[in-house]
Amino acid sequence: MHEVMIERWNAKVGPEDHIYHLGDFALCLPKQLEAILDQLNGKIHLIKGNHESTALACSHRFEWIKDYHELVVKDKDFKKGTQLLVLFHYGMRVWNASHWGTYHLYGHSHGNLEDDPCMRSIDIGVDCHDFYPLSYQEVKDIMNKKTWEPPFKDRK
Repeated sequence: MHEVMIERWNAKVGPEDHIYHLGDFALCLPKQLEAILDQLNGKIHLIKGNHESTALACSHRFEWIKDYHELVVKDKDFKKGTQLLVLFHYGMRVWNASHWGTYHLYGHSHGNLEDDPCMRSIDIGVDCHDFYPLSYQEVKDIMNKKTWEPPFKDRK
């Protein structure tokens, strides 16, 4: 299992890419995690999940470890030329600027939380995506298929 997950990670992530992992990084001993991290491409940023004792023991191997992060991505398709992504381990019904169309990416539920086609949020966990990490463009493509509407569009 580890070999396939490492292979799929590296198929999508280059050595200098920044990757944001949304928690529950590894359930193994720190020495085993060190060996896995030695094989993974990218600069890994970790949003803490509820099973992080091993990752915390290897915290020096991550760019940073946080509970929550708001990531701004340059994207000319959006009004201000950027898109905000709210990264948290747990799925939320509302998040910062959700009414403006920001994206919320979460893990934790392993595909057991039903997707809402009207919300710009998704379970980003690899177990929901054939054990591959998703690029920003893939996330954007998923979000563009949703039927989200700005809640205040009719206000003048």
